[in-house]
Amino acid sequence: MKKSNKNIFLDTWVMFKRCLIISLRNPETLLTATVIPFCLILLFGTVFGSISNVGDYNYIDFIVPGIIFQSIAQASQYSAMNITADMTKGIIDRFRCMSISKSAVLIGHTSAGVIRGMISNAVIMATAPLLGFRPQAGLVDWLLVIVLLLLINITFTLIAVLCGTISKSAEGAAGLLFPLFILPFISSGFAPVDTMPGGVGWLAATQPMTPMIDSLRALTLDLPLGNRLWLALAWCIGLSVISFAVSMKTYHRN
Repeated sequence: MKKSNKNIFLDTWVMFKRCLIISLRNPETLLTATVIPFCLILLFGTVFGSISNVGDYNYIDFIVPGIIFQSIAQASQYSAMNITADMTKGIIDRFRCMSISKSAVLIGHTSAGVIRGMISNAVIMATAPLLGFRPQAGLVDWLLVIVLLLLINITFTLIAVLCGTISKSAEGAAGLLFPLFILPFISSGFAPVDTMPGGVGWLAATQPMTPMIDSLRALTLDLPLGNRLWLALAWCIGLSVISFAVSMKTYHRN
């Protein structure tokens, strides 16, 4: 017998609250996702800012989108570890014995992970001006920034959930997310793509994080968007759908 939409919503809400409580009991997860990116702003801004050639940009203004991606990667890491812990410690088996929607567990983990990521992003945005970040965005631009960050956080968290469902240990889940920490450096996050050599420049230009970072930079600095926002949205939607679908299959199989 199929569950009603109301019951599925209630199940998801319960799972979301559970995952959020776990996060609140481990505040170091959010602290890590905020402090490390802030230290990166300080490091790159003071050590590399004077030698980096980013044209007419202030280097701090240029790298803030890349730093935000680092904070999202840090926050999503805990989603992967938490769901792996649930799946390897028998908690998921207990849930399966109960009248709980099968998708509620994954959606609950995803929702809590998105909240962690958005809080981390907000802290970065609030503290970056202390180091010289000077955004030029208007009200509409800021609304688009919030929507785009929400979609990016959903995408990264769903990828993390996928890694969590296929991994056999929390450490393994964190290791599978290693590309999320590396790809921002091989993108337009910390240097213009056209300054990169050969294959590295090609990878930076074609990988999904570059249009996302370019869109955030254009919105916060009031620059022309071109087709970058549409590319970013397409990548977010595509990666999210694939990650969720594969996560559900893996979850049902285990």
